[in-house]
Amino acid sequence: MDIGLVLQTDPPAKLLVERMIRAEQAGFTHGWTFDSCVLWQEPFVIYSQILAQTERLTVGPMVTNPVTRTWEVTASLFATLNDMFGARTVCGIGRGDSAQRVAGRKPATLERLSHAMHVIKELAEGREAEVDGTAMRIPWITGEPKLPIWMGAYGPKALELTGRQADGFILQLADPFLTEWMVKAVRRAAEEAGRDPASVTVCIAAPAYVTDGSDEQLAHAREQCRWFGGMVGNHVADLVSRYGEHSGLVPDTLTDYIKERQGYDYSHHGRAGNPDTAFVPDEIVDRFCLIGPVSAHREKLEHLRSLGVDQFAIYAMHDAVESTIDAYGRHIIPTLKG
Repeated sequence: MDIGLVLQTDPPAKLLVERMIRAEQAGFTHGWTFDSCVLWQEPFVIYSQILAQTERLTVGPMVTNPVTRTWEVTASLFATLNDMFGARTVCGIGRGDSAQRVAGRKPATLERLSHAMHVIKELAEGREAEVDGTAMRIPWITGEPKLPIWMGAYGPKALELTGRQADGFILQLADPFLTEWMVKAVRRAAEEAGRDPASVTVCIAAPAYVTDGSDEQLAHAREQCRWFGGMVGNHVADLVSRYGEHSGLVPDTLTDYIKERQGYDYSHHGRAGNPDTAFVPDEIVDRFCLIGPVSAHREKLEHLRSLGVDQFAIYAMHDAVESTIDAYGRHIIPTLKG
């Protein structure tokens, strides 16, 4: 199982780059960032710095969207980085939650997302594609470059699209029951589309916080990671509005916890201490995240790996970024590789 690190592109960018270098030295394989250019700094500029100062780390957004940038721009960004630094990028993409809502727009439709994924991949890999009725090809791309497209998804239609088209599946929660349910849905869709289900890479993204096993540190870690249940709650609220409660199309274990949700202020998005996440109970924090001593992390990661998970990407939006990187490098990554 690969281990990735997910950070927000808060200034100073130098600190983010230093943390990504630290992660590579600790054995992490991927460096991810959010992509909401109103809330944080532009990630693709920073990727260039990360790639220049690392040797093996693969970088990408978790996730970009099909609206903020035109598709040929997105393809050219990835192709340029790959031309400069080798094939060390991956395009994580979704409908666009924070990036769109902060700008007063709705997330993209799945139809638009599907079209965008096709065009971005075709153009970035040097082939011709049609954008807004115009056929184009990026002429300076040579050879046979590759750009994996990994799609973020929760709901049944999005899971189906992921299995049918994407190279990878990003699931933002680490609950084993929900992971198993959603991975099976993606692999079933891939098989129905005539694809090899095992060819779809599965990436789980969630906060991880390593404690000494004490009740005091557990309580602190929960507060540092509670924001994640609120962020996931945004997507869950969309699913409930679309499919209704207890529809059978989405597991009740995913939707029941948002009953007390009152709203969401994106100025606190993805941050510890988010006041809009008080409704998230400890049970959800424990289910969705990896919290506890090293042994608890190892046990849950082995469980996730048994469900077909290829990568666990740590959301490190808390007060223990460096110590989490170091703990994984010393005590967890060697075990997973062994």
